[in-house]
Amino acid sequence: MAQGRAGYWAAHTAALREELAAAVPKEALERLQHLRPWKHALILLGLLTQLGLCSWGLAAVSHPAVWLPLALLQGLTLFNFTVLLHEVVHGTAVPGDREGLKRALGWLYSVPSGISQSQFTRWHLDHHAELGSADQDPKRHNLSPKRNARWFKALYFTPALIPIYFRAAAHATASYEPALRGRIRRERLTAVLVHALVAAALWSSLGAFAAARTYFIPYLFGFPLAFALNRLGQHYDVNASDPARWGTRMRRSLFWDWAFFGSAYHLEHHYFPGVPLYNLRRLNRALTPFFEARRIPARSYGWLVWQWLGRNRVAHSDWR
Repeated sequence: MAQGRAGYWAAHTAALREELAAAVPKEALERLQHLRPWKHALILLGLLTQLGLCSWGLAAVSHPAVWLPLALLQGLTLFNFTVLLHEVVHGTAVPGDREGLKRALGWLYSVPSGISQSQFTRWHLDHHAELGSADQDPKRHNLSPKRNARWFKALYFTPALIPIYFRAAAHATASYEPALRGRIRRERLTAVLVHALVAAALWSSLGAFAAARTYFIPYLFGFPLAFALNRLGQHYDVNASDPARWGTRMRRSLFWDWAFFGSAYHLEHHYFPGVPLYNLRRLNRALTPFFEARRIPARSYGWLVWQWLGRNRVAHSDWR
C-alpha cells in the first residue's frame, strides 16, 4: 500500500530529512528496507502459535494464578495483530504488487481487534502525513485525551478504551468519501459478526467462566492495557518546536522487542516508514549517534507511566 500523501510532516521536516539521510546513508537504508517475507511469516506463525496455546491454557485451567497472566498475554497477542496490520499498511509485509495477499493479510490482522482495515489504513497514513499538527493528525485530534485528569487518562487502560477508540474513529471516518465509508461499515460489521460467533461458540461449548477467561477478559482488559501502553511510547513525550522529537525515543529492550514486535521503535518508524519491524532495532542502533548529537532522550515504559499518571503530564508536550 502507499506510504501516504504529503502534509504537515513533509512541509516542516526538509532540514530534518537531510540530517536523517546523512545519519543513515542510502546503502545502509536499502539494506534496512530489504524485505524478507519469510521473517514476517515466522512472526505470524509465532503469533498464531501463541494465540492457540493461550486459548488452550485459558480454556483448560481455572486457577487464577495461571489464567490471569495468560489472559493478559492473550490480550497482548490480540494487540499484536494490529502491529502486523501496520506492516501491511506500509507495504513492509510482502514485496511487490500482491494486492490479493495483502488484502487477505489485512483481513486476518484486523478482525482480532474488531477494526476495519480500510479505516486503519486511511487513519494511519493520515497520521504519518500530518504528524506534528494538533488538528490534522487524526490520532492526536480524535483519540488523545483532551482532559488532563488522571482518572480520565487511566480509562484508556481499561475496557473504556473500546468505545473511546471507536468514537474517535467514527469522527475521523465522517470526513471520508462515501465509497470508503461504505467499505469501512462492511468491514466493521464482518468483524462484529466474527466476534459474536466466536463468543457464542466459546460460551456454548465451554461455559460462561471458561468463555470469560478465554475471550472476554483478554479482549476487554488485556488488549486495552497493551494498546494504551504501546501508544504511551509513541507521541506523548514530544517537543513541538523540534520535528526530530515529534515522537518519543524508546530505550532498547529485548523484552519489549518481543512483547511489541519491535513497534516500540515508533520514532524511528516515522523517520523511515519503509523499514520492516524486524529491522527496527538495527535502525535504532544506526540512529544512536544522531539521537545523542540531538540530545534526544531514551525513555522506558515505566518512566512514561509514572510521568503520565503519577505526575499527570499533558499529552504531546515536553516531559523533560
